[in-house]
Amino acid sequence: MGLLAIAMLLSLFGARLFQLQGVDSKAYASRAEAAGLVNIALPAKRGQILDRNGTPLAESVAGMMVVADPTRTTPNAEAIAKLLADRLHLDYFDLLGKLTKKNDTTRFVYIARRIPSTLASSTMDELKAHNYVGVDTRPDPLRTYPAGDVAANLIGYLGNDPTKVSGGLERSFNGMLAGKDGKETYEVGGGNRIPLGDNSQVDPVNGKNLTLTIDRDVQWFSQRVLRTAVESAKAQSGAAVVLDSRTGEILALADYPTFDANKPGKAAKDDLGSRALSDVYEPGSVEKVLTTSSLIDAGKVTPRTRFTIPAELPVLDRVIGDWFPHGTIHLTLAGVIARSSNIGTALAATQFAPAELYDHLVKFGLGQRTDVGMPGEARGVLGDRDSWNTLTRAQVAFGQGLSVNALQMATAINTVANGGQLITPSLVVGRATTTSDQEVGTETAKRRQVISADAARKTAEMMEGVTTQDVGTAPGAGIEGYRVAGKTGTAQEVGGACNCYRDGGLDVSFAGFAPADKPRFTVYVVVKHPSDGASGGGTAGPVFRKILNYVLQKYAVPPTDTPPARIPTKWRVHGRG
Repeated sequence: MGLLAIAMLLSLFGARLFQLQGVDSKAYASRAEAAGLVNIALPAKRGQILDRNGTPLAESVAGMMVVADPTRTTPNAEAIAKLLADRLHLDYFDLLGKLTKKNDTTRFVYIARRIPSTLASSTMDELKAHNYVGVDTRPDPLRTYPAGDVAANLIGYLGNDPTKVSGGLERSFNGMLAGKDGKETYEVGGGNRIPLGDNSQVDPVNGKNLTLTIDRDVQWFSQRVLRTAVESAKAQSGAAVVLDSRTGEILALADYPTFDANKPGKAAKDDLGSRALSDVYEPGSVEKVLTTSSLIDAGKVTPRTRFTIPAELPVLDRVIGDWFPHGTIHLTLAGVIARSSNIGTALAATQFAPAELYDHLVKFGLGQRTDVGMPGEARGVLGDRDSWNTLTRAQVAFGQGLSVNALQMATAINTVANGGQLITPSLVVGRATTTSDQEVGTETAKRRQVISADAARKTAEMMEGVTTQDVGTAPGAGIEGYRVAGKTGTAQEVGGACNCYRDGGLDVSFAGFAPADKPRFTVYVVVKHPSDGASGGGTAGPVFRKILNYVLQKYAVPPTDTPPARIPTKWRVHGRG
């Protein structure tokens, strides 16, 4: 009888053990965890974003997360919520919900992330002074941007919510920058950690640093000069690009308006990205550099080829004019570039079939993203090759009827500076992978010959005429002691309900490089929708000159001490004066 009783008792224990370990194991584990286990993230330290010289543009410094145990804060939830809302600028009602014990027994909630250590410490001192319990802090690195608005348009920003990453490089390279958070689990009892209770920890893996080709000083200077020009011209916006002509590395990619990456909430939404990559516009006469260099490369013309240029040029149902009034004039191709004649360029372009010009511009990278690694880059518009006709050819030849972004156009002009070889631009040093699995960086830069070195040299010599005092359209863009190749651009804006050219809406630009006979840096500037009276030479040209002069001096680039190119810009009809 006694043995039977013992057997029945053991059977009951066995059944209960089977239930706990098998049938209801997950349910009971969940209850145990809720009752006495706390899971807490151990944040990884985010990698730095550095300029080419190792100067931090984004870094993580000591910060704290504020956490709470609702089972302990419930009695004083209203008072604690008010204090935290005032001190940390949080929503009172959201806090009250987190601090109040629900039907479950949750022992851990996040109150705020990435709070400056001094603010978190003073807040905790105030809570302790009121004898409020249940709120604590843990290490949580805080993202900061030491240079404020310098390169903010590229870097993006990181908000207080660690699950949300903004645009820019912070987003593109989040995978390598973020690292991997660790995790700690421990047992509590009576609101306190049990010293000999269950305890496990997975250490965090810190993020990797990202080094950029950007030079912080050049970026800073470019932004300041651009800002002054945009504000002086009462323009809508502006962008400036500085490239190392030989490598395609981006030393500066400036936008205005921009924002302080430490205070993104105070900026307009449109200012948070990079207009140099996302905005598209018609390049205007800067395009003439690509058209004429392609013609020279194809053996169709030379810088001395003569053109008789009428006052107007009918093409199909349109009439093409020049920006300056004139009767019939006689210019060489060099003169067409120096004077920036639309009619002369359109006449020269007749040496190409429409599809031929299209194919050459594709080689220059137009209508294609540079794939530099930034989100939101626009492709631009080159149209459909098969739809091009004689009017398309004429208009595109001088920069109308297509669209580009600033980096795309700077890269195309840099092809002329680099002996006719296009180098895909780089923003990252070495090799890195974006969150979309795209490999970018100086080690992945591609090169392809677009025009011959001879065609590039002859084009650069023609561009010198633009900055010549007695010939060109932008003598103010020249730099004393240096041979400077340049080209102005002025284009009407397209927009409105009609999607047509609007009176008064202009985009003005200037592109070029120096020294013209041994290029070291390429600079491109565009100012969008300035006030009346603005021009590529008068508005964008001075910005180009200041930035180019600064970078030449900073990198101690000596003048070449060679005489400037002297190519005739005009010709005279035999027997006439």
